Amino acid sequence: MEARIASGDVEAEVIQRAQAGDPEAIGWLYDRYYLPIYRYLRVRVEDQEAAEDLAAEVFVRMIEHLPRYQARGRPFLAWLYTIARNLLTDYYRSQRGAPLDLPDPERERGDEGVMERIEARAQQDCLWRALRQLTPEQQEVLFHRFFEGRSVEETAQLMGKQPGAIKALQHRALAALRRRMEEMGCR
Repeated sequence: MEARIASGDVEAEVIQRAQAGDPEAIGWLYDRYYLPIYRYLRVRVEDQEAAEDLAAEVFVRMIEHLPRYQARGRPFLAWLYTIARNLLTDYYRSQRGAPLDLPDPERERGDEGVMERIEARAQQDCLWRALRQLTPEQQEVLFHRFFEGRSVEETAQLMGKQPGAIKALQHRALAALRRRMEEMGCR
């Protein structure tokens, strides 16, 4: 399949084949997009196992809804991010009130460097909690730009926006993140 995939509009051809039920094409889509989807979810979900389960569910839903998929001028990955975003909404609704798993300094008192690790973990947890307080759109722009290292243009395409709108959204998201972290006492 790789030899045939190397020419022409690869993704569109593979998607058509996957829509027709070709398991090799479905596997190609999974191989190509699993890692970005997993990273997208892992940044938003503290539990690695839950992020893995959610990523797997994205691809189950991809297969279920693939026959009705239409590109509409947006990349296939943007469609997968939409599925992931919807799953996250459901996940957080079901997790309301779940406690954060923070380290216990009493349990780890005798360990060398424990306080430094606890402080670093507390700062990281503060960042993640602040990120989770941003709007989903703000979270998404920061994820694409800083966690994935995508350009403004790539982010705009994935989010279905103009590059200028992405720059403005990124600016507002960073300002909101800074405010949230200050409110929470993060350094």
